[in-house]
Parts: sequence; structure tokens; C-alpha cells
Amino acid sequence: MSDTYAVFGNPIVQSKSPVIHRQFCEQTGEDMTYTKQLVAEGEFASAAKAFFTGGGHGLNITAPFKQDAFTYANTLTERAQRAGAVNLLTQQIDGSVTGDTTDGIGMINDMLNLGWELSAKRILVLGAGGAVRGVLEPLLGQNPSELCIANRTASKAEDLARDFHDLGTVSGVSLEDLTGKQFDIVINGTSASLHGALPPLPEHLLGPDAACYDMMYAAEPTIFMRWATEHGATKVADGLGMLVGQAAESFYAWRHIRPEVVPVITQLRRKMSEGKSK
Repeated sequence: MSDTYAVFGNPIVQSKSPVIHRQFCEQTGEDMTYTKQLVAEGEFASAAKAFFTGGGHGLNITAPFKQDAFTYANTLTERAQRAGAVNLLTQQIDGSVTGDTTDGIGMINDMLNLGWELSAKRILVLGAGGAVRGVLEPLLGQNPSELCIANRTASKAEDLARDFHDLGTVSGVSLEDLTGKQFDIVINGTSASLHGALPPLPEHLLGPDAACYDMMYAAEPTIFMRWATEHGATKVADGLGMLVGQAAESFYAWRHIRPEVVPVITQLRRKMSEGKSK
């Protein structure tokens, strides 16, 4: 019988994780079953317990349950403790469950695969929610010259900066405080672009040869990506590679084999484009 894995979320119908892991299995020859499961809000713990006691080996977690998974885990990796959220649960041999987060390293690996240089760069992250918290440690691990967190509510950005100040030069500001500043890399960690909205950004925010990354993804360039191109960014990407990258980290944690991400990203992009044209 093949090992069993799943992704929990609400909603979950949109999840590409089963498709991604199926392609990883085809690449590596691993024998595993991966499904997606809709979990009612307030029932995460009971659903996770039923999954693991029923023979499940590992779970990916998507919205809105990443903090529920953080609480559910018996032990946490250091990066999960930093992030305050978990997107990966793995049952150990002794029956305990370890929580980890692979979102941040998924994004970093995607940027590196794209050929972006992060070391010694001025990096701006927009937003101060859970998605941003999950990427700060790996970003600071790339040794940028500075990392600035900007949010509509400055206090939230300042709190995040304080939580991570021991890892590097990091500050928290309001969006209004960005006027007059320039950055080499700007990362949109808000969900605004999915709704056709954009945080108020100053005209000359991007430095020479700047790169812009939207943690969201869609069949067409997001409004943030379009803004970036219009304002002189030479490199622009969305978060599809981050999605596949975090899945690859999960697969490696479970199966101890690292799959190739570029062919999977390419195939997903093609299918998204085909769906858009129908």
C-alpha cells in the first residue's frame, strides 16, 4: 500500500498540490497517494488526528489553518517557531507530529532559480501578515544589506522587525514612509493583487535593475507585476514558483528525494494559460 499524504484547507478546490506531487512522483518513481481535503473551520485538530490515526504520513496546510497546525504539532522546527505558522506536518516513527514551514525557502529557491541575486541587496517586503512572517528568516539568511517591512499599519511592521532584528538589518515602516526610498528587490506579500488592488507606492521606489516578486499568482500578470514593469523593473515574477518550491521542500522532507521544480512550473503555467484562453 502506498504512503498517504494530503493538503488541508478551506476552500481547497483550487489547490494545485495534488497535481504537483503527482508530477514529483512521476519524476522520482516514488509510490505515494496525495489528495486534498476540505476541512470545516474549527475542526482542524479532529481532522488531523483522524488522518494520522488512519495511517496518514504527512499533511500540507493552506489557509486558514496554518496557525491551527502550529498549535497541533507536538514539536516544531526552528523556522516554524520563528514563522509562528506551519504548512507541513509529518508523523514521526514514535507517532509524534512535527510542524515545519517551507513557504519561505520555497520563495527563496524560486528567486535563485530565476537567477536573482539577494545578497547585499536592499529588499522591501510589502505587508505584515502571516505570509510575510513566514519568509523573513530565509530572506535574512541571504544576507541582504537591509530588509524593510512596509505595512498600512506601521506598528505591525515594527513588531515584525523587532521579532527578527537578531537575524540582520531589518526595519518596519508605514507605506507613507517609503517616499524617497529605493530598493533593489520589492516583494508583494499582500493578497491585494488578487483583487485587482495595489498598495499606494511612491513613484521612484525601484532602484536601477530592480526585481519585483508577487507572492500571489494568476494566469495573467498581477496588477503588482504590471506596476513593476511600468516603473522600470527589469525582472518580474509571480508566486507560482514559490508554490511549487514549497511543495518540493515538503516532498523532500517526506521522501528524502529532491524533485525538479522547473518542469512542473512550466507545465502548470502552460495549463493555466490554456485555461485562460478557453
